[in-house]
Amino acid sequence: METIAERLAALRKIMAREKLCAVIIPSTDPHNGEYVPQHWEGRKWISGFTGSAGTAVVTMYSAALWTDSRYFIQADDELEGTEFRLMKLKMPGTPSIPEWISQEIFKKERYAGGNSTEVCIDGTVCPAAEAEELAAELRANGGLTLRTNLDPLAEIWLDRPPLPTAPVEVQPVEFAGESAHEKLSRIRKALRSMHADGMVVAALDDIAWTLNIRSSDVHCTPVAVAYLLIASESATLFIIKEKVSPETAAYLEGEGVTVDDYRNITKGLKSYPEYNILADKNEANQSLYKSIKCHIVNGASPIPAMKSVKSEAEITGFRNAMLRDGVALVRFTKWLKGNIGTLPMTELSVCAKLEALRAEQELFRGVSFDTIAGYGAHGAIVHYEPTEATDIPLKPEGFLLLDSGAQYRDGTTDITRTIPLGPLTEEERLVYTLVLKGHIALEMMKFPDGASGTQLDAIARQYLWQYGYNYLHGTGHGVGSYLSVHEGPHQIRMEYRPAPLHAGMTVTDEPGVYLEGKFGVRIENTLLTRHYPTPLQKAGRGSESPTATFLEFEPLTLCPIDKEPIILEMLSSEEREWLNDYHRNVFNSLSPLLSPDEREWLREECAAI
Repeated sequence: METIAERLAALRKIMAREKLCAVIIPSTDPHNGEYVPQHWEGRKWISGFTGSAGTAVVTMYSAALWTDSRYFIQADDELEGTEFRLMKLKMPGTPSIPEWISQEIFKKERYAGGNSTEVCIDGTVCPAAEAEELAAELRANGGLTLRTNLDPLAEIWLDRPPLPTAPVEVQPVEFAGESAHEKLSRIRKALRSMHADGMVVAALDDIAWTLNIRSSDVHCTPVAVAYLLIASESATLFIIKEKVSPETAAYLEGEGVTVDDYRNITKGLKSYPEYNILADKNEANQSLYKSIKCHIVNGASPIPAMKSVKSEAEITGFRNAMLRDGVALVRFTKWLKGNIGTLPMTELSVCAKLEALRAEQELFRGVSFDTIAGYGAHGAIVHYEPTEATDIPLKPEGFLLLDSGAQYRDGTTDITRTIPLGPLTEEERLVYTLVLKGHIALEMMKFPDGASGTQLDAIARQYLWQYGYNYLHGTGHGVGSYLSVHEGPHQIRMEYRPAPLHAGMTVTDEPGVYLEGKFGVRIENTLLTRHYPTPLQKAGRGSESPTATFLEFEPLTLCPIDKEPIILEMLSSEEREWLNDYHRNVFNSLSPLLSPDEREWLREECAAI
């Protein structure tokens, strides 16, 4: 295996031949997904840094890697002994990538006039909007230009993993609730309203939802690497053909979809028969976008908004998946609290235990994201994932922050519980109670149909703000139906997100507080947005209100919220009532599925306060 120095030397030979002053290697793939198949993990290969987020930049004389605060310690360790210099995003003094490239290539000791000023990024792994923004920033920093028609790693990454070839399976209508043919009809209707004849779809979860297909090409997300080209009277799925069995091909044909090879998407766009096509610069990669020859209607895909409102079958699937997930979580928490201090446990071992218990459940397909198990001070690292290098033993004291989820054939789960393993400090109890109050406040909200998550976000933060606490992540995100655990377009967060909330949407409720070097607390349920009958409507006077359609949240997650850390005097009567009602539902829903001793344990955990 080559060393990082040998890989850089090979890359610089390509740069010299192509007259490039710098190469940018991001952590993305052609579909701009959350998880990247190994075939496109070029940044990891060239730098040795294995974190999920980061951008490597190489010049003829130097190399640097940009990543965020989640990975500062890991990157320092993994980049040690290489040329790569760590660039800490959002930290004072950290230059942007265009600024750094300009500084490097125009250094007096290196610049002799006539130096190349062309920077390369593989256009297949860079969204068109980002490529345009990057090109403008490079021009502003010394007149640098951007090249996007070259994959500089293609010749030198000799053991590059192939494109994923996991088989495609059909998601039954009993789980999807709507046929692919019906979904395509709805999409075409939406396109007509946007004055578009068709569209190109690159987002893998949108393709999977539209065609009711699933696969395992991507870590934690059951999707297939593909493109979908929709025209007014036809649709073509561009995919590695060996992934599609004759039975699946026949299913697609029956839904009005033909199959072509993944590598033929450019040819498909050139022969696209319509006058215009909808393309989203934030979704389509630069190479894909530039290959479109007809008139482009720039706009957002209508699919995410459709996908976000779940069908009755999908809602039923969520409920059933949450039941099975709740059983696994009850068994895990009972085991954890009953054996802490007796059995040896570490962050990694409890992750494995929880996954094993979930795997016993019917229709389990895997985890929906890598489990976050942060004990003590590790709980203060918002997206901490234990590794062999960071794994620590659990002790019968303090908090374990456990954020986890599962993929079931009929639904996706996402839950966080902060679990006391023994004695707590008053600070830990205070923070836990404030987070719980914010969590309950959001779940109790009543709000107009069409409100955005930004308008609701402060509800979950209000009690934290009173004590000077805050958190920098979002309060909630959509959850897919046996799809991506992080789904849009709606979100609940401080930053402005205009996507409206409607009945049938799933969204998480996950406020938190993170005290560096001490502990972290987060409490999360997955919720269903549903219609709320107002008092006026119940009295038959709803027509008097000009905004008569209101919404509320229903918790789908079924798992006790630990009562031990709560400072009970800080809860209002309404908050106590909500918690008691929630626990009553948890017990009534799960107890028939449990053994007698598990049922008695759950009865105590769900006892009213």
